[in-house]
Amino acid sequence: MQRKKRYILITGASSGIGKTSALMLADRGFTVFAGVRKERDAGDLEGENIIPVFIDVNDSALVGESFLRISETVQESGLYGLVNNAGIAVAGPVEFLPLEKLRLQLETNVIGQVTVIQAFLPLIRQAKGRIVNISSIAGFSAFPFKGAYCASKHAFEAISGSLRRELRHWGIPVSIIGPGIIKTPIWERSLELFNETMREMSPEARKYYGDYCEPLIERTRKRVDKTAIPPERVTKAILRALTDKNPRTRYLVGRDAFFLNLMRFLPDKVLDIMLSS
Repeated sequence: MQRKKRYILITGASSGIGKTSALMLADRGFTVFAGVRKERDAGDLEGENIIPVFIDVNDSALVGESFLRISETVQESGLYGLVNNAGIAVAGPVEFLPLEKLRLQLETNVIGQVTVIQAFLPLIRQAKGRIVNISSIAGFSAFPFKGAYCASKHAFEAISGSLRRELRHWGIPVSIIGPGIIKTPIWERSLELFNETMREMSPEARKYYGDYCEPLIERTRKRVDKTAIPPERVTKAILRALTDKNPRTRYLVGRDAFFLNLMRFLPDKVLDIMLSS
């Protein structure tokens, strides 16, 4: 008897965690819709069991088009898994952070995720499938100069928790993946955005934060180089969330994720000293 196909949609599959997950899940026999925004990224992901789809979480029309295309392919099978991985990381001091960048952060990491979830839930329900949301240690921490990113991940955690409880009646699991520092392009892009934000800031902003930000950027680069783990570690957690008979509500990945998860129970003033140095 031929095994029924299990279809997965992964957003943000052009690089890092998304791309690694698409390749690994396809290798494990899933049929993967790999969400990308650019033609060249689609070319990198063409292969057996992988179907590139153009999807931008900030473009509801494009999300709708992707839904129609995927619906035509999966038909009565529905969508076994939705992995919400797309996201960006905006950095900069809250006092002077341009509001358009704050809006972009929240639109991409929160509103965009909900747009995709709302669009594809009918196919998930049809397959009695699962939802896996990629969060971060920023979802339960508050780092200096990453207020916008942390806010977006805190919000996504709250939405994930509410969604999990709302869908419990239908037996649709919602799991959160909480990685620590991972070797992905998001860090370099985040530092580039940070530098861009600082260049655009007023002389007053640079007077207050310039001397502090430059060493912080260098320390962050060194920390990423020293402690970042490969995206394959996250991919294994995603696979477990998709295949465990009784999936966890949360999968932490990396020593720093477990450490920070425990640290958050310390007094706030102790955390202020530890995370601000």
